[in-house]
Amino acid sequence: MNKRYTLAAGTQVREEDFGLLFYQMNGPRLHFVACGSLLREAFFRGQMTLASWMDTLAGLPDQKIQEAGAISGALKQLTRKGVIVEC
Repeated sequence: MNKRYTLAAGTQVREEDFGLLFYQMNGPRLHFVACGSLLREAFFRGQMTLASWMDTLAGLPDQKIQEAGAISGALKQLTRKGVIVEC
């Protein structure tokens, strides 16, 4: 939970209504994370840990907390695919 993430070289991220759109220039490949406004582009500057991001969700409805758990899983998949890197 103390992981921080940055974009891999050649990757860009853009906020959309549904969540985040990742674009890999070496593909080109698109990756979608349906997170709504729970996760922002700024998270991938490597300044916030996953645990501190989860702390910002305190007080939200249980459904949003469950969605955050799914987002955590999506971050693992993006890491395996080389879209983001742990720092």
